[in-house]
Amino acid sequence: MFLIAFGCVSSSSAQNTGPAVSLVPVATGLASPWALAFLPDGQFLVTERPGRMRVVSATGQVGPALAGVPPVAAGGQGGLLDVVTDADFARNRRIYFCFSEPAASGAGNSTAVARATLAADARSLQDVRVLFSQRPKVESALHFGCRIAQAPNGNLFVALGERYHRKDDAQKLDNHHGKVIRITPDGAVPPGNPFTGQTGALPEIWSYGHRNPQGATIGPDGKLWMHEHGPQGGDEINLPQPGRNYGWPVITYGENYGGGKMGEGTARAGMEQPLHHWTPSIAPSGMAFLTSTRYGAAWQGSLFVGSLKFGTLHRLEVAGGKVLREEKLLQGNGERIRDVRQGPDGLLYMVTDSPQGRLLRLQPD
Repeated sequence: MFLIAFGCVSSSSAQNTGPAVSLVPVATGLASPWALAFLPDGQFLVTERPGRMRVVSATGQVGPALAGVPPVAAGGQGGLLDVVTDADFARNRRIYFCFSEPAASGAGNSTAVARATLAADARSLQDVRVLFSQRPKVESALHFGCRIAQAPNGNLFVALGERYHRKDDAQKLDNHHGKVIRITPDGAVPPGNPFTGQTGALPEIWSYGHRNPQGATIGPDGKLWMHEHGPQGGDEINLPQPGRNYGWPVITYGENYGGGKMGEGTARAGMEQPLHHWTPSIAPSGMAFLTSTRYGAAWQGSLFVGSLKFGTLHRLEVAGGKVLREEKLLQGNGERIRDVRQGPDGLLYMVTDSPQGRLLRLQPD
């Protein structure tokens, strides 16, 4: 059993009232798993960054790589990234996934989003179609970002990285670097996107000024929540609103790698402040709201975020647009937490990022 350390980000000195929990291995031997989704009958769909997607049985058996995954530019931070099942998966067996897409000819790559049907025997992807390709393609192995969240109306939010060396692109609307985009399940631009019809702006853009998003989810309020890596400090939680500018690289709570000022400071008129930030960085990855009561009433409604840097799981109590408290779980775990999701059983599941990664369940004792 892992002890739970309570850390408060407000002046409150409230005591930890959460449950005792244990990490239970569900599956092992996964090669740098990046994301997980839930299938019927207790099965899981897991992406591996080198470019493979696998079905894991309810008893933890790791299946063979699915056929039909498109070519992936695996290297650095690139590869096969997020995956989500469609809200109507039980009927249509549709999934959405994102990956680093190589250029059709020559050098360069970008983040792409594809749709596919999981075959009835769960051994291949069928009817694979790329819905969106980030523009422009550049030569970089960094900051692909890419988390997908499906809104209640079926539209897809996709959080995209600014590719590191192209950080200034995050402030420009003629590219998809450092943006959250919104598209329909068919890849079209839905009505109401904020920059539709604006000269020089790409119509898929929902919000801009982001750095390297590694978590996104639809909250109980029906709104998009996301987090993104800062440079050296300044990891942020944001609630992207249509047409809003979230500041990167002009404002940040972080600093240049190795020290030194980054941008103009922490605030500027016309640029949004984060809901919460971590300084120093925790390198957040994965994000899920707990809506169930499987861990007791104290945790219901909390936001859970994994840490790549410390291997901790962070529980945030949020209300009224503020983070009231933060609790660090699984201290001493020693594994990079890449994704966090609530399963159909109401429990939290995680994958750990290593060549011998694991699928884990957080089990109340």
